[in-house]
Amino acid sequence: MPRRRLLYLLAVVALLGQMAFAMVTTAMQQSPTIDEPVYVGAAAVYGQQHSLRYNPEHPPLGKLFIAAGLAFADAELDPAFEGNQTRLGRHLLYESGNNPFQLMLLARLPIILLTLLFGLVVLAFARDLAGPAAGLIALTLYAFSPDVIAHGSLATLDVPAAGLLLIAFWTAWRARGRPNLYLPLAGLALGAALATRMSVLPAVPLLGGLAGLSMWKAQPARVAGKRLLIAAGAAIGVGVIAVATVWLTYLAVDPRLRWTTPAGLPDPGGLRGLAVDLMPFPQAYRDGMLTQFKFENRLFNGFLLGEAYRGSPWYYMPVAILIKTPLGMLVLWAAGAITLLVVPRLRAAALYLLPVSAVLLLFTMTGARNFGTRYVIFLPMFLAVAAGTVALIRFRFSKEITGVLVLTVAAGSILTFPTYIPYSNIAFGGTSNTHNTLHDANVDWGQDLPRLSSRLKSDYPGEQVWLVYKGAGVPNYYGIVAGDPYKVPEEQVRGLLVVSDSRVALAKGRLKNLIESSTAIDHVGHSITIYRR
Repeated sequence: MPRRRLLYLLAVVALLGQMAFAMVTTAMQQSPTIDEPVYVGAAAVYGQQHSLRYNPEHPPLGKLFIAAGLAFADAELDPAFEGNQTRLGRHLLYESGNNPFQLMLLARLPIILLTLLFGLVVLAFARDLAGPAAGLIALTLYAFSPDVIAHGSLATLDVPAAGLLLIAFWTAWRARGRPNLYLPLAGLALGAALATRMSVLPAVPLLGGLAGLSMWKAQPARVAGKRLLIAAGAAIGVGVIAVATVWLTYLAVDPRLRWTTPAGLPDPGGLRGLAVDLMPFPQAYRDGMLTQFKFENRLFNGFLLGEAYRGSPWYYMPVAILIKTPLGMLVLWAAGAITLLVVPRLRAAALYLLPVSAVLLLFTMTGARNFGTRYVIFLPMFLAVAAGTVALIRFRFSKEITGVLVLTVAAGSILTFPTYIPYSNIAFGGTSNTHNTLHDANVDWGQDLPRLSSRLKSDYPGEQVWLVYKGAGVPNYYGIVAGDPYKVPEEQVRGLLVVSDSRVALAKGRLKNLIESSTAIDHVGHSITIYRR
């Protein structure tokens, strides 16, 4: 028995160890993605100026995690700076004498640590449901998920919010046995998720209902009315703790809660406006919701399966999930969901995993921004737990089939190392073909300036370079000396034309003409194409 436990522990350490290696390596090799400088700049302002004025559309907690990493750097930030949040990030990283490589790594490390912690939650949740083997299956799928590795290595908010929400539902499940211990933890985790991203709001009524259900199940038989009253009180108590957690997060940034409502916020009116007005959160949070509504009221450009479009078709996210998820993982997700529904003793657990996944996915499908599967990063977490329950399936070769599927996931993830952002499965041509099917954070989020610099120096020394880059990095800082093809007549653009694949996907007018009259000769990081003119 001790030997078996030791082997199990070694397996867990190995899985999380390879994940940590993959994430740290990725974090060290990538330039800032489009969103990261905004969060890093806001985090620096939180730490140095205790002001909420930047990036109000997202609550503070995720940026406080980032600030914890920045605390280990002597980052200079001009207190008189008054530009917008995009300019703030550029100012901090490239214009203040700071080392952007060091700052970005320190900002990313807390998110990496959180991502590893969430792996332990995936393991524990699956073990609770279906035993030790289920825990290992779930952890393996999580630890080799290309999307989780890609976004868990960035100083962004998607993985922290999803992981905290997973903790909330796991502790609500555990509360069926010890409600007095786990329901307060569920409220705390829910509040932390709400204080990280507003996109988790649709999960609040689900968790509240499950908190009441867990309390109901934990009580001894008694008068139904009294039992129902206690369950309702538990649900309300979880909500109160969550609200208090959000308030404490804002107070941690600025104990005086200084806030001025930005100009130009929309008035949604109707039920949506009433809901915002009634939210028991700080004014900054509610104004952040209105800022999100402002984004959702816009039309954005999209790209799916080689076609550019304007708007947000409902099927974008399901198709993107099919492209970006390893095939073995998709099969195990489906098998796990079926197992939860078919095995009698697991049906109650299905309530804590499947409805939240479905509801959040549906809300994402109605969104205006078709920018990436990072918006559904909760799926590789919740459905990994569900997939772990296939360990209970008992038919001929079930273990062998499960093992093969898990190995294909691991192999696909290892083969895409260290370029996880542009991963897609082999049914859609693999990582090297993702730029032909998707754009933005699915493939090219501005992460490959260091790789581009190395490629130009090693393979194309001394050649004239023309660059069309979509991202938050500053090419000159990485030693990339390039002209702007928009600033000279088209016939003068000769030599190497280097274009971010997100720009290629939506190319029109002059850029489209330049690309069509050039020859693609190289690809960098599966996110930047080099053409010869």
